[in-house]
Amino acid sequence: MLSNHKLQVTLEEIKEISRIDLALYSDKGKLLASTYESEEDMEEAIRLFADSMAESQMLSGCHFFKVMIERELEYVVLARASSEEAYMIGRLAVCQIRNMVGAYQEQFDRNSFIQNVVLGNMLVVDMYNKAKKLHIEASPRVVFVIEVSGKKDGAVVETVKNLFAASSRDFVTEVDEKSLILVKDVRDISSDEELAKLAKTLVDNLQTEAMVKVRVGYGNRVELLPDIARSYQEARMALEVGRIFYAEHETVSYSKLGIGRLIYQIPTSLCEMFLREVFGDKIPDMFDEETTVTINKFFENNLNISETARQLYVHRNTLVYRLERIERTIGLDIRTFEDAMLFKISLMVIDHMNYHRKNER
Repeated sequence: MLSNHKLQVTLEEIKEISRIDLALYSDKGKLLASTYESEEDMEEAIRLFADSMAESQMLSGCHFFKVMIERELEYVVLARASSEEAYMIGRLAVCQIRNMVGAYQEQFDRNSFIQNVVLGNMLVVDMYNKAKKLHIEASPRVVFVIEVSGKKDGAVVETVKNLFAASSRDFVTEVDEKSLILVKDVRDISSDEELAKLAKTLVDNLQTEAMVKVRVGYGNRVELLPDIARSYQEARMALEVGRIFYAEHETVSYSKLGIGRLIYQIPTSLCEMFLREVFGDKIPDMFDEETTVTINKFFENNLNISETARQLYVHRNTLVYRLERIERTIGLDIRTFEDAMLFKISLMVIDHMNYHRKNER
């Protein structure tokens, strides 16, 4: 239910306008919020009033009012005066609190609904019926999973909610202790570049405002409510595959995983078989820094020797010598497209196996 702090703020705002003191009790007589210090114990009076059939009454110089939520007594409001004005202010306070509870309950229901949709816990028929009741319309959506490094706290949640507070079409929810989920309405976002920019905005804001390091994975655009669960699974896979093959990236899109997505799903036994076929018994585990930089830069420049040599600040013949030395080591000439492709895939398979071995420990 609503926090006592929010209830206290509401009563204080009403008093500031009306000059009438107010108090709010639970149906059991426990004081929850008040704008004045009561000199007498009202618990017994509250209980008697709660058990009565009256919706309001005068007692001890106060107007008593019941706050009914879905035909159940939730709170008792006291207006500390016997005047007609106090009666009117008490009724207004009841309406305000009832509306606040209703809005909170609707938000709670919407959050619970989107959690079940994301996790695939609802039948399609129930999903559409509930969505209609909660005024959630059909729209293209993308699920972003925000993975927090270390302990997730309230600042992370509030930062993300504040970024999308202006839109009732977006949902921010949680399903575990390590991550946060944003279900984003993307009817106004047409390109993959805009989605990538949004993911980067999430990372930058959380690092700046919440002072936490995060990674963001996001799935494909989906049109139907039941498909939100698929976009969520894609976002989770983007993060998992990204940890293996794109560890330096802070944001990872499922649509950009490429061959990494395929390798991720290959059993370890087949990976080992593939590496033996490529390298025999001499599977490269790790190259020295110079060799690693040379290989990566050569691939970045699409096997262009002249451009790679220029960016490495070495003579062209020096680079050719390095590449020939790599060929002697691994038995593949990565200056040719076929061997380069085979070697690149092999490196990704090695990363995949090393990741799983590390997790097994």
